[in-house]
Amino acid sequence: MKQTLLYGQEDLDVQVPDDTVVIEPSNIPALERQEEAILEAMNTPIGTPPLREVVTETDTVAIVISDITRPTPNDILVPTIIKTLDHVPLKNIVIINGTGTHRDQTKDEFVGMLGQWIVDNIRIVNNHCHEKDEHVKVGHSSYGCDVYLNKEYVEADFRISTGFIEPHFFAGFSGGPKGIMPGIAGIETIMTFHNARMIGDLRSTWGNMEDNPLQNMTREINQMCKPDFMLNVTLNREKDITEVFAGELYEAHDKGCEYVKEHAMVQCDERFDVVITSNSGYPLDQNLYQAVKGMSAAQKIVKEGGSIIVASECSDGLPGHGNYADILKMADTPQQLLEMIEDPEFKMFDQWQVQKQAVIQVWSDVYVYSGLSDEQVKTAMLKPSQSIEETLAELRRKYGEQMSVAILPLGPLTIPYVEEK
Repeated sequence: MKQTLLYGQEDLDVQVPDDTVVIEPSNIPALERQEEAILEAMNTPIGTPPLREVVTETDTVAIVISDITRPTPNDILVPTIIKTLDHVPLKNIVIINGTGTHRDQTKDEFVGMLGQWIVDNIRIVNNHCHEKDEHVKVGHSSYGCDVYLNKEYVEADFRISTGFIEPHFFAGFSGGPKGIMPGIAGIETIMTFHNARMIGDLRSTWGNMEDNPLQNMTREINQMCKPDFMLNVTLNREKDITEVFAGELYEAHDKGCEYVKEHAMVQCDERFDVVITSNSGYPLDQNLYQAVKGMSAAQKIVKEGGSIIVASECSDGLPGHGNYADILKMADTPQQLLEMIEDPEFKMFDQWQVQKQAVIQVWSDVYVYSGLSDEQVKTAMLKPSQSIEETLAELRRKYGEQMSVAILPLGPLTIPYVEEK
């Protein structure tokens, strides 16, 4: 039968066995009038007065957005915020791009993310996690590091955090406090947030908000310099807005997570020999680094010794920036990578993504269908796939005619799980 995977900016059709189990989140239609829904949410927020009432015309305002690796509809959210705050001079507003450890966005990319009018009229800055002068210390975390956040954010009179909520393989769910930490944090703080102990903790996983050390740490840090207002949305397969959550950071985020959990978690009776997944298409599948999320979602339901096939376009390569590609070259096997990263003396940013990938590879084989060359895929210790159908035929010879197969067409927008006995 034919199934369609989210892949790049176009979908990818694949032929899979007729008895393949298809695992998808609930299909939620887009809100009919998205801007009106956002305005209504900001006028009747959760746990705070309406946004317009709490910002004065003399306030300086910082609006934190997700970077280009996230499908957050910044081109709808930010203009709607500006419209609501039309009593505030534009010169008082700054947009801070929450890059975390990712690269800067170019002016053309900002036009694509925010629209030409916003780029022409509002000051926009990238967060540079390695530039200490651009951050200010706001406290000390109980997890063992000083906390540095973007200086323009900290010094603003009024702080707004935007984003979208989806299942997240470390923090349970994205959005909410993650927009600030790690979005606009300094590298020292991010390194502790993503160290081997935090990432390796079994509670740091998809859909878990209870005693999740990463979620607890990001909330602790947000409390040190809290956004005055949060505006998050949820998205469907077409990346259209399905719901809006606005108001007090924790209360509004909790409600958003409950909503996503209800619609995105799917229980399976047993694990599968083979799991096919996407990485949710563009922009989430821009590079192999991001595709680890899709692999991680599939690992939740693949047998030990089974195989994952991930379809991720990787138009941005491995990528060439950051340390991901370099760390992968520092050992000969996934097990050696794990032992290297778990050494307390080892500290390189991006190690967390390699650690998560290595854990998956110790459990199962991973095949990658992408725009990368075979050599690039093999450099990452993964197996290239030129055709998902041919890879399935190859795996049937390995697992036999009774091979069980599942497919996650939307990738990590679904949280599959098996109740372990």
